[in-house]
Amino acid sequence: MSGRALKRIAAALERMAPPPLTAPDWDAADAFVWHVAPDRLGPVPRVSRVDLPLLVGIDRARDTLLANTRQFARGLPANNALLWGARGMGKSSLVKAVHADVAAQAPLKIVEVQREDLPSIGRLLSHLSAAPHRFVLFCDDLSFSHDDQHYKSLKAVLDGGIEGRPDNVVFYATSNRRHLMPRDMIENERSSAISPSEATEEKVSLSDRFGLWLGFHPCSQDEYLAMIRGYCDAYGVEIDDTTLRAEAIEWQATRGARSGRVAWQYFTDLAGRRGVALSR
Repeated sequence: MSGRALKRIAAALERMAPPPLTAPDWDAADAFVWHVAPDRLGPVPRVSRVDLPLLVGIDRARDTLLANTRQFARGLPANNALLWGARGMGKSSLVKAVHADVAAQAPLKIVEVQREDLPSIGRLLSHLSAAPHRFVLFCDDLSFSHDDQHYKSLKAVLDGGIEGRPDNVVFYATSNRRHLMPRDMIENERSSAISPSEATEEKVSLSDRFGLWLGFHPCSQDEYLAMIRGYCDAYGVEIDDTTLRAEAIEWQATRGARSGRVAWQYFTDLAGRRGVALSR
């Protein structure tokens, strides 16, 4: 084989194997997003989030996650956490708000990873374990469909494997499903398996690897109205209680739902009609 051919092969191999990830400027931000192809950590200078005091109706989940995160930031033992339950009730908002609250008092970074990028989680953990910081690794809307094998990659974060989870990383995930997989998938595998209890044990055990399960449930009407009143007070939107109640209830009726997300959507419409900007 000629030397020219060998050079072409070497160049092709270099393109297939990109250079190792260089450490980002950790001082550039408190939040980062993990990207692949090529691997990189992108800083997020301004995180889209709601202040912790504005999250209404989730007091127990708030206090539990806040205490766990404070322990972790101080170098003490802490659990991975699964926030599961009703849509629009502030699961991801709570993770971001808790991080902001703790990061204001102790050095703590948050890194968001997309569900479809879970196969790269081992490379990310290797990089974070060598960094001089503590990290909340965050995956929003985590769930697995039929024949989805991504859940196996997640076990590297959740106590499994020889190396286990790095001491400077804790994993928080949100999901609408408590067991991260469709109920009909669980039932189908149980009904058709020779050993029903073993058929789904591997997948269901993934949820068991989270030390904290924090449930989120639909809010009451009083909580829904309290959310909107809190937003109005925080952003300086003036409206009397009678008008707010009538409009907010009508808004939820047209949406066919009542949640924190619906409360924020009504408030956004209200602020726009009142000429109040929401940038803070």
